[in-house]
Amino acid sequence: MEIKEIVIVGAGIAGVTTSLGLHRLGIRSLVLESSDKLRITGFALTLWTNAWRALDALGIGDSLRQHYPRISKFQVMTASSSSSQISADGEGKDSSRGNNESRCVRRKELLESLQRELPHGTIRYSSKVVSIEDSGHHKLLHLADGSTIKTKVVIGCDGVNSVLAKWLGLEKPVNSGRSAIRGFVEFPDGHSFQPRFHVYFGEGVRYGFLPCDDKCLYWFCTFNLSLRYDKDMEENPAKMKQFVLSKITEVPQQAFAVVEMTELNSISCSQLKLRLPWNVLLGNIAKDNVCVAGDALHPMTPDIGQGGCSAIEDGVVLARCLGEAFLKKPRKEMREDEEYERIKKGLEKYAKERRWRCFSLISAAYVVGFIQESDGKVMSFLKEKLLSGFTMWAVWKMADFNCGELKSS
Repeated sequence: MEIKEIVIVGAGIAGVTTSLGLHRLGIRSLVLESSDKLRITGFALTLWTNAWRALDALGIGDSLRQHYPRISKFQVMTASSSSSQISADGEGKDSSRGNNESRCVRRKELLESLQRELPHGTIRYSSKVVSIEDSGHHKLLHLADGSTIKTKVVIGCDGVNSVLAKWLGLEKPVNSGRSAIRGFVEFPDGHSFQPRFHVYFGEGVRYGFLPCDDKCLYWFCTFNLSLRYDKDMEENPAKMKQFVLSKITEVPQQAFAVVEMTELNSISCSQLKLRLPWNVLLGNIAKDNVCVAGDALHPMTPDIGQGGCSAIEDGVVLARCLGEAFLKKPRKEMREDEEYERIKKGLEKYAKERRWRCFSLISAAYVVGFIQESDGKVMSFLKEKLLSGFTMWAVWKMADFNCGELKSS
C-alpha cells in the first residue's frame, strides 16, 4: 500500500493550484487525475481581479500577463440595438470598480503554467478514485486499477460530479435550465478587435466575445432551454453553430462573423449546473481530514465569470490553511492524534473562509443570468434602463476580492 501525506483528487484548475500553493510552502502533495493527460475542458476563461491577485500570491501572475492584453472596455448591446460602453480599467467616477483587471486566458496555457511550477511526478494520470474509506486518522483511497493509497489529507477537486462531495454528503448540483455554447476562433493573420468584452443580450440569449490575444477570440452563447432547439444539438457542432447564428442576426456583421468563422472542432455545448447556495452554506465543505474545492464545491453558472477565478482562490486559501497545520510545529514533535487535530482545524478554517464567499458567488451568478436572459416587455425595459448597469456592478463587486497572501501573517 502506498502512503502519501496529502492527496488531491483531480488535476483541474483547483487541484493544480492547491498543489502549487502547497509546493510554495514546502509541502509535497500527490495529484490523481483520472484522464491520461492534463484535463482541459473549455477553450478559454476570463480571469478577473481576484484571480490575478491569487496568481500573484502563487508567483505566476506576471508571466501570464505578458501573453494576454488587459480588457479595457465592455461594449453592451441589447435586442433593441441600444448600445453602451463601460470602462473596465477603474477610471472615472465609479469607485466600485477599484483597480479592476480582466484578461481572457487560454485554459490550456493556464493549466500548463501551473503544472510547470510543480515537481516532476506530482500529477499522476490514469488514476481514478472510486471510493474512500476511514482508517483511523488516515483515509484509504481505492483506485479503479485496484491499488490503494493511504493518506493524511484528501482534497476533492474532481469536478461537478465529485466522488468526494458525495462522500461528504453534499447534494448533487442541479440544472439551471440553461445551456452554453462556447467557441474559439483563430485568425492566422490577426484580427482587428480591440481588447474589449463585447456582450449582446435579448430574446433569451446572451452572446459575447473577447480577444485572448491579437490572433484569437473566445466566444459564448448562453440560452434558456425553453427556447426551441434540437436536443441532438449538444452532440452536433454544426447544429450548435447554426443555432447561435440564428439567434444573433441583429448583432453587427463583425460580431456575427466571429461565430461564422469558427471551425466545428472548436465549438462545444454543455448544460449549466449549480450547487444550491444553501447547500454550500449548511452542508459539509470539510469533514475531519477531507474537503472539496473548485467545481466539486461550488459549481455555478458562468454569468459573472467566477468559476475558474474562485477555484484559484480556493487553492491559495486551502494551501495556506494546511500550511498552518503542517508547518507551525515540526511534525517530528507531533503525535499522530495531535497532527490529525491540526489538519482538522486547518480544514475547518478553510471551510469557514470559503463558505460565505461561495454562497455569494453562486447566488450572484444565478441572479445575473436570470436578469440577462429574461424576456417580457417589462424586463426588457428594466434591462435597458437599469439592470444592465446593475449586472456589470455585480460582476465587478464579486471580482473585487483578495483571498490573501499564501503565507499567513
